[in-house]
Amino acid sequence: MSKKIKERDASEHAASISKKIYKDTLLKLQIELVKLQRHFIKCNDKILIILEGRDASGKDGTIKRIVQHLSPRETRVVALGKPSDRDRSSWYFQRYVAHLPAAQELVLFNRSWYNRAGVERVMGFCTEAEHEEFMGSVSNFENMLVRSGVRLFKYYLDISKAEQTRRLKDRKTDPLKQWKVSPIDDQAIKHWKAYSLARNEMLARSHNPTAPWTLVRANDKYLARLNIIKDLLGRLHYADKDERLIQPDSQIVFPYDVSNLENGQLAK
Repeated sequence: MSKKIKERDASEHAASISKKIYKDTLLKLQIELVKLQRHFIKCNDKILIILEGRDASGKDGTIKRIVQHLSPRETRVVALGKPSDRDRSSWYFQRYVAHLPAAQELVLFNRSWYNRAGVERVMGFCTEAEHEEFMGSVSNFENMLVRSGVRLFKYYLDISKAEQTRRLKDRKTDPLKQWKVSPIDDQAIKHWKAYSLARNEMLARSHNPTAPWTLVRANDKYLARLNIIKDLLGRLHYADKDERLIQPDSQIVFPYDVSNLENGQLAK
């Protein structure tokens, strides 16, 4: 690991907050999320949140904290498994369409159609032609969703190689995390560079003004969770919003820009 990345990792961990402050802040933000849900139910809004990132980047934990106190009738988490033979013979986006939000619903995708740009690309689960077809059509697909009234938010959680290695190792020894262990885990480190290149291409080709990417420096899971929630709350309208509480840290959560690929803000 380079000296620059080691220094960045150390500074991120040093900036962490205490567990008490984390829990107190999280509770206040979850109250804001309940306010938000009351508003979008009343207004018949359709909200879709996509969380992408490397294995062990913190998607599960972030989603758990977002939905913890929300109404289960209007909140759905979608984490699709391996595609069936029928799925593979269908239009690629078809199996995702069935899970899109209707009016009054908040849907969170724990990984999404961007599997084709990441895991499938790196592990050879799709052809080059299938990958290129996806990259050429995904923005049109998302623009169509937004035009139909879906509020779409795309977050990419980025962690360092050292942090991913630590978290994947922890999965294997923690009895409460055994369900997370996957044969793909060992490949995540082995193919680190390939995943970085796939991530870079995905962000560059699927970021657009209608459906932009928001990047999250997620080495510190507490700060990542809090700031994702703050960013989300800040971008949606609802009554009685606590403006002071929901200001995200721009060093943790920030809009994608092509310069992020070269200025050290994303793990290489």
